Amino acid sequence: MNKIELTITHVKQSLVNAEGGHDWWHIERVWKSAKHIAMNETVDMLVVELGALLHDIADSKFNNGNEDIGPKKARVFLESIGMDKQTTDHVILIIENISFKGGKEAQKFKSLELDVVQDADRLDALGAIGIARTFNYGGFKNREIFNPTIPPKLEMTKEEYKNSFAPSINHFYEKLLLLKDLMNTETGRAMAEQRHRYMEAYLAQFYNEWEGRL
Repeated sequence: MNKIELTITHVKQSLVNAEGGHDWWHIERVWKSAKHIAMNETVDMLVVELGALLHDIADSKFNNGNEDIGPKKARVFLESIGMDKQTTDHVILIIENISFKGGKEAQKFKSLELDVVQDADRLDALGAIGIARTFNYGGFKNREIFNPTIPPKLEMTKEEYKNSFAPSINHFYEKLLLLKDLMNTETGRAMAEQRHRYMEAYLAQFYNEWEGRL
């Protein structure tokens, strides 16, 4: 097997029992979107593919907030398959800097490859898939679907964002609806625009049903 095939096998095995919004299928969607976006960018495709495949190998949300486990696991794996140091280091930097983290923290590393993978990951938080993932994770964490007495909190620190137990609908305002304006590439922006509109239409329908108007 080549290195991409080895990575796919490793990620599938690592995420066998993962929560449904952060499982292998999430990784596959991000990988496919990253390859699509990269077609219009001048990037190192190996770095893009590896970054997409390994970006959630150990999401901090499922590791007591520890942001070091994912990069460490990815490095150990990449070294085990003989990946060169330059590629390995670049992939690790992508994993360390891809997360939204409340949207307030300045990114410490920039590259075109990170731009592509980050856009692909953010796209999977938007549209029909994004809605499904939001409620799947909310159920996993036993959160309310909606509570009109708990308004969204738009000015959160990174720690507040990580530790929030707000209703799932609040997540649309605290993250999902912000992503359209945070996209890095033209292709990503165009795709995000369509998915953003879909979510706005969904929310309008949701509130109409909640109030018994439809």
